[in-house]
Amino acid sequence: MRAVGLIVEYNPFHNGHLYHLQQSVKITESDAVVAVMSGNFLQRGEPALLNKWTRAEMALRGGCDLVIELPVAYATQAAEWFAYGAAALLDATGVVDALCFGSESGDIAPLRRIARTFAQEPAPFSGLLAEALAGGVSYPAAYSAAVRRHMAAEGDAEAAAFPLEQPNNTLGLHYLLALERLGSRIEPFSVKREKAGYSQADITDAGIASATAIRKLLAERQSPGEAAPFVPETTLQLLLRDFEAGHGPAGWQSFWKPLLHIIVSSSLETLSDYHEMSEGLENRLKRAIPTLPSLDMEALLTALKTKRYTRTKLQRALLAILLGHRKDQLSPRHLREGVQYIRVLGYSAKGRELLKRMRTAARLPVLLSAARPPEPYPFLELDVRATSLYCSAWPQATARDLFRDYYEKPVTI
Repeated sequence: MRAVGLIVEYNPFHNGHLYHLQQSVKITESDAVVAVMSGNFLQRGEPALLNKWTRAEMALRGGCDLVIELPVAYATQAAEWFAYGAAALLDATGVVDALCFGSESGDIAPLRRIARTFAQEPAPFSGLLAEALAGGVSYPAAYSAAVRRHMAAEGDAEAAAFPLEQPNNTLGLHYLLALERLGSRIEPFSVKREKAGYSQADITDAGIASATAIRKLLAERQSPGEAAPFVPETTLQLLLRDFEAGHGPAGWQSFWKPLLHIIVSSSLETLSDYHEMSEGLENRLKRAIPTLPSLDMEALLTALKTKRYTRTKLQRALLAILLGHRKDQLSPRHLREGVQYIRVLGYSAKGRELLKRMRTAARLPVLLSAARPPEPYPFLELDVRATSLYCSAWPQATARDLFRDYYEKPVTI
């Protein structure tokens, strides 16, 4: 059974995701789909609209066969470590033959040449990156500019002109870099993103909208039914189910008060120890709070944002504070050591066959719950804590909800 791996958030699973999944199966000639999915908190430093088990069910009903969780230690990182953790998980299953990601270009050849060049970072690159950063731009923009300059110096005009600053192209590069650095046998493919951009907030097509636009629509209209034209029927039914149960939609404002409490009750020294806090951001944060026109997340992000501090960078830093993620827990050394386990969120009949193969093929322990792991896993403890925080925002949360990782069995269809 040939399997293709997808790296996803499905926040929520929509018609564009369905297209990508179907095209991935087609172009890789695969029989099964393995999805590595972020849990309750996501790469842009945001809480997921719905919890990870509901989104795993969306994935399975949309055509995935096995859904495994990307630990929050990687799921909330910038592109490099997000991609590394996800690719390492797919590789560790031992049953994934291909990786197919969406990109704005759909052209993987220039990306592969860049990845091969940068798998071991060239010596001149650090100087190029420092020059770009000195211009006051964000790190992603500086990184893209430095890569283009290096590839131009190498005489690869096509790679130098590649639109690396586009978000899916950037993520695609980091997936390829991760595969190169892992020495993985997984073969990469790409599907061109159609009709809606990654963070496009407006809707311009009758059936395809970005997850950003769908979440915006749900927030404005307060009715899951408004998403009907843009999501499969199975997604719509799960949206209705969880909204009616008070299990969504989650947003940053749901966690504003606990975040504010941590910020105002912490010293500068304590704040500086959190992951993603750099360049004196803790000072800027402390100064901003007393000047806010209103006590809410949007006001804080507006006060903090600069050309250097993008909204996504700020959200990840604030999320690290909220989740209690310290620099010593998520240092490059710890992240480079890779994932420690394979946590299964759900599977289909084909997925069950893949799990049987993984008994001998997987290079990491396969966990069906967080209860009684074979040994203590620090990243798993971070996942459990993240679930407790996420579910605490539900209006009728129970103690069992807070510790759902210990009780919940994988979703099966």
